[in-house]
Amino acid sequence: MSNSSSSALLPAGLHDVLPLEAAQEAAAVERLMAECAGHGYERVKPPLVEFEESLLTGSGAAMASQTFRLMDPVSQRMMAVRADITPQIARIAATRLGKAPRPLRLCYAGEVLRVKGSQLRPERQFTQVGVELIGPLQPEADAEVVLLAARALDGLGVRHLSVDLCVPTMIPLICRGLGVPEDETARLRAALDRKDAAGVAAVGGAAADLLGRLMDASGAADRAIAVLTSVELPEAAEKDRRRLTEVVRLLHATRPDLTLTVDLVEHRGFEYQTGLSFTLFARGVRGELGGGGRYRAGSAGPENEGEPATGFTLYMDSVLRAVPAPAGPRRVFLPHGTPAAEAERLRADGWVTVAGLEPAADAAAEAKRLLCSHHLVNGEAMAAR
Repeated sequence: MSNSSSSALLPAGLHDVLPLEAAQEAAAVERLMAECAGHGYERVKPPLVEFEESLLTGSGAAMASQTFRLMDPVSQRMMAVRADITPQIARIAATRLGKAPRPLRLCYAGEVLRVKGSQLRPERQFTQVGVELIGPLQPEADAEVVLLAARALDGLGVRHLSVDLCVPTMIPLICRGLGVPEDETARLRAALDRKDAAGVAAVGGAAADLLGRLMDASGAADRAIAVLTSVELPEAAEKDRRRLTEVVRLLHATRPDLTLTVDLVEHRGFEYQTGLSFTLFARGVRGELGGGGRYRAGSAGPENEGEPATGFTLYMDSVLRAVPAPAGPRRVFLPHGTPAAEAERLRADGWVTVAGLEPAADAAAEAKRLLCSHHLVNGEAMAAR
């Protein structure tokens, strides 16, 4: 391998974003931020690196295995590179904005770095865009963030969007309410992860039949909610049932066209969520576009600590796979010596201008070489043939 080839090699999961795609991502991020701002969400910008003990406490502890660490040569303390921005927003809300009026609406956009990717999403560095709604407990807050995520993606041109709802706390509460031993609960959850009906039945016990029915009911939201409301649940799980049912009602009322599914037994990937959660998908697009749900902002211990919060995060690498390919900008080549006023006029009309830095014998050929669709002739943009 040549030295130039070797120097261009990047670690697995990392890649350069080249022209058109980089411009498309930047434009998409700003459009998403504008949509969030229009709904009252104020933008914040946390740092890329923090001290390990602040970044990996509370909800951030769930990302510990995905976090790169390094030594700060100034303080001689361990620092961590963020693998997710949500814990940083929770820290800001609990500290710098601790006295700000609630509900607190914040939004953000920034890069994250992870130790490893997944099979569906092998990227290790990507841009996150998201919102956090901190303070309220009402189902209306859950519905707000789902609807905002859907509206923001609609605005980018994402088609065939679906929202998959789940309540990852429900299964542990059901098992606990029915007195299922911890080892049996672990086997049930492993079988549910595989969607293994025979495995759930084989475990037996007080919860096996109920969990089997809930697993079978997962799918279209109306069917799942109908089954959920027809079964008898332990009192501990009633709060989760009521919230999920009400949020589905609110979503249907506001966006009857939005495709909703419900997975009544899902919990993987929602390690720090404390209630209703969701994942965003688009038909035919690899990987999830984003996700979110309930958590405790500022919590460093049990779930009853910290403020109630909900929000969503969009993964821009996946989002851009779900939107139409960008059209190239209108680029016009300006021969050497073109007056600055002419260039200003063209840019005001929406052109991208590329100035010649020396005289060219064939302006049309030079325009094509520089990937310009037009060149300037006597003050007019002419197609470069």
